[in-house]
Amino acid sequence: MTDDFNLVMDDFLPLRDVVFNTLRKAILTGQLKPGERLMEVHLANKLGVSRTPIREAIRKLELEGLVVMIPRKGAEVAKISEKSLKDVLEVRRALDELIANLACSRITREQLSELKEAAEAFERATKTEDTTTIAKADIAFHDIIMEATGNLRLKQLVNNLAEQMYRYRFVYLKDETKHSMLVKEHSRIYNAILNNDKEAASEAARIHIDNQEKAIIAHIRMEMKEEEMGGNI
Repeated sequence: MTDDFNLVMDDFLPLRDVVFNTLRKAILTGQLKPGERLMEVHLANKLGVSRTPIREAIRKLELEGLVVMIPRKGAEVAKISEKSLKDVLEVRRALDELIANLACSRITREQLSELKEAAEAFERATKTEDTTTIAKADIAFHDIIMEATGNLRLKQLVNNLAEQMYRYRFVYLKDETKHSMLVKEHSRIYNAILNNDKEAASEAARIHIDNQEKAIIAHIRMEMKEEEMGGNI
């Protein structure tokens, strides 16, 4: 089991929520890997808590689809499947095209300035080789476009998908070979919105998701191949 995460304390939250947030973050960022077993005793010892909050956290993670219960084996981190990826991105693609389209006519000068700065901040973040920093910069860029729509219902829909997206996105952002393409994609989205070109903005948003889907599916298939080869040794 991976041992590179620790309990993230928060004086304002009950211990069970602190444990849940810690394990959830470890799964979303890949510190706890897909298919990895979640052994209550080990996790309790590692985090310095009893088994009760660990058990409660695992139940909540199962409800979120981040953990699955395997007969005779127990809990393990849910694997990222092509089907679940496509389901999430199918919805997100449509939403992102709509968001980019609406932002063209609704974005303010101040937000445009913030978007330009966010695009530049993302490019700087890619130089840090810190995936968490890159992911935060990426989210900040897209959040500005979302806010520019002024549509609260749309924002709720996107937020409902955000956590599921983060797990897939983190896998994608770990690949340094994609960083330069992502910088260019952000630039295309920004310029289309700047020029109030709704068609170009929607297309840029769609391509942004399409490239992500292709890369993550390739990653999933590679991992499956490695598992199969490992099982045949």
